[in-house]
Amino acid sequence: MNRRDLLKGSLIAGATLALPMRAFAAVSPGTPRDRILFEIARRELARAGDAIWKRDIVGIADYGLHSAKPRFHFVNLDRGEVQSYHVSHGQGSDRQHDGWLKQFSNTEGSNATSRGAYVTWEWYKGRYGTSVRLGGLDDTNDAALRRYIVMHRADYAEASHLEKYGRLGRSNGCFAMGEEQFRIALMHLSGGRLLFADSLGLEEDGSIQPLPELAMIERAPLNL
Repeated sequence: MNRRDLLKGSLIAGATLALPMRAFAAVSPGTPRDRILFEIARRELARAGDAIWKRDIVGIADYGLHSAKPRFHFVNLDRGEVQSYHVSHGQGSDRQHDGWLKQFSNTEGSNATSRGAYVTWEWYKGRYGTSVRLGGLDDTNDAALRRYIVMHRADYAEASHLEKYGRLGRSNGCFAMGEEQFRIALMHLSGGRLLFADSLGLEEDGSIQPLPELAMIERAPLNL
């Protein structure tokens, strides 16, 4: 099913797809960053429309932060909670292997991370054990299925790797996590939920982390 046309509209157009207010619990998140994440989650759910059929939890991967920082946010709209974990980015997005994502790509063979909205699909057994298939909903990530971009666990995303090297290892473009963190993703983010990836650079106090040197991307305004 092609959702590309659905997602091309502006945020104003997307607002026409907004969910009823009862779909979201009242929230009082603890940090300025969390308040922004809730707004992004609502915005992207509205933009995705009926491509997403489970709307309680949204995953937001903020690749504007270094891989040593917890930058994969589970935004629980029902409970008004945000939990943050580590996630790897693709080799093709960080050729210097310094922990900073510098470019996105949707090209097959690029081994890079793709920005945009994804729908999480079913589990399957792959090279890294249980994994979650992803469907890209934007022009910037609509090759996700052909590129085998998935969520999976990996040794190079474990805390022990981070402690040893000061950064996570790199994937082939997938959202790779440590075993414990992937188990949480498997239980709470799979099966029709929204995953959104971009370079936001959101620090806990709501400030924006500057783009790294050699960055080949531009940040879109938050427009919240």
